[in-house]
Amino acid sequence: MDGQDITVILDRMAEVYTGGAYPGRNSEGLNPEWPCDPFHVLIATILSQRTKDDNTRKASDNLFHRYPTIDAIADADPEDVAVLIRPAGFPKQKGKAIVECCKVLRDDYDNEVPEDTDELIKLPMVGRKTAACVRSYAMNIPSVCVDTHVHRISNLMGLVKTKDPTETEFALMEITPVDRWSDINRYLVRHGQEICQPNRPHCDRCMVRDQCEYGMSH
Repeated sequence: MDGQDITVILDRMAEVYTGGAYPGRNSEGLNPEWPCDPFHVLIATILSQRTKDDNTRKASDNLFHRYPTIDAIADADPEDVAVLIRPAGFPKQKGKAIVECCKVLRDDYDNEVPEDTDELIKLPMVGRKTAACVRSYAMNIPSVCVDTHVHRISNLMGLVKTKDPTETEFALMEITPVDRWSDINRYLVRHGQEICQPNRPHCDRCMVRDQCEYGMSH
């Protein structure tokens, strides 16, 4: 759509959505139970795969209350971890991956989460979305984190015309100033939760309707 400006879209959303949006945070972006550091964001984002935000938060809280550090999870029995993270779904698969991930962090990275995307995606169940989420929210490194909300909304609005999240990531990089890359996930996720819901977009309440192909036609 001619006349679209992603910085205008992000600026308007920023006026409404003031909190963070990465997995494990509540709608206001606050969760005093655990800090916004690379370890917690990494594990919560792995848990968030193929589940809802509320389930991610429940599973994250269960896990971190019992096993609060990389070392603790690395030494844990994957079956015990699976029981704790059951709300997030696929507990055996995710439990095994999380324990293995923490073992790698302990043994190969001196209990530090690597910053480099190529290193991050070597970890079990870590793809580009998870790597970007960690880099953006926990390391303050500009990154375009494309989850289901970002992929769906950016295509619905007509900002991009892409078939998969990886295409969306690179397409959004091309049209967005680097210093705003991290804002894409921060605000579009909240927008998907509050206004542009998958089954029923509330275009009548949308602050960027005039910037959206779908909104302008409905």
